[in-house]
Amino acid sequence: MTSYLYPQNLKATANLWLWGLRDFTILCIAALLSVVVLVQLRFLIPAAATLCFGFLTIRMDDTTVLDFIRYAVRYFISTQQYFEWR
Repeated sequence: MTSYLYPQNLKATANLWLWGLRDFTILCIAALLSVVVLVQLRFLIPAAATLCFGFLTIRMDDTTVLDFIRYAVRYFISTQQYFEWR
């Protein structure tokens, strides 16, 4: 008897390590360009932007770090909290 392993949700997006597949390809291309710019021009800002993008797009349980920061800003800063004392 042959046993096949399928993900729980076949419509889920493809993930590669900690990133979505689209984010991973963008990150790889940006890292390659950042290394070229760093070696040729000794300009560090593209490498720093690539690292920030890589950190903000880390995906855990279908939530990125950027989504978590947005939720935190919305909860703590932009929406009014409602408390009811009893």
